Amino acid sequence: MYDGALGAYTRWAIVFLIIFVLFILLIPYNVTTCTTTPVC
Repeated sequence: MYDGALGAYTRWAIVFLIIFVLFILLIPYNVTTCTTTPVC
């Protein structure tokens, strides 16, 4: 496995992890609006 591919994979993994954490943290604040609207 090339270091470039591994670096890109870990970089995307970190980005997805940050987005996932932010999404989980924002769910409690948007529960009332997200349940009534299909797209937030």
